[in-house]
Amino acid sequence: MSKIGIIGAGHIGSNVARAALAHGHEIVISNSRGPDTLTDLVAELGPGATAATAEDAAAAGDLAVVAVPLKNYAEVPVEPLAGKVVIDANNYYPERDGQISELDDESTTVSELLQAHLPTSRVVKTFNNIMAADIPTDGTPAGTEDRRALPVAGDDAEAKAEVIALLDQFGYDTVDVGPLAEGWRYQRDTPAYVSRSNAGELREKLAAAKRYRDM
Repeated sequence: MSKIGIIGAGHIGSNVARAALAHGHEIVISNSRGPDTLTDLVAELGPGATAATAEDAAAAGDLAVVAVPLKNYAEVPVEPLAGKVVIDANNYYPERDGQISELDDESTTVSELLQAHLPTSRVVKTFNNIMAADIPTDGTPAGTEDRRALPVAGDDAEAKAEVIALLDQFGYDTVDVGPLAEGWRYQRDTPAYVSRSNAGELREKLAAAKRYRDM
């Protein structure tokens, strides 16, 4: 059992919390409005769940999940996440986040932005291409035929291995896409985005991804 700090208590963060609790982990969850606003969610999640500030959730977790609107990524606390594995579940939606020039010109990617903000953390991109409600419900035991697969990208092999083990526990196969720079292959509007796939199908969809400028 480990403790997972969740920064962002929206659809993705709350459903990662449900999956983690179902598999014996403790979670400390936060949002931008303060722990007092999470009373109902924590009561619903049940034993093993506590609410905290983002700083305290980051500090408490053996591993952290960031699931905030991308426009707020620079508010993610840096020091409490030093040395930790951080799962980035974010996506770029200009209509919500405003225009971010380095994403518009594709000179970087969403998760590379977070990694630059968290220079001493080890960022791994996953959970961004699955419908939030599916996270705690669509997992199946290892070896199940047609088991759903999720992609992972990251610059640190040990961090990816830790996340892959967690995803397997949650009930998912994985496809290692490579470094964070390859995370664009499963961002919004790509074939792998919110599309249920087994590992073989996912590899095909990742290979078929095109840059926005080439669409």
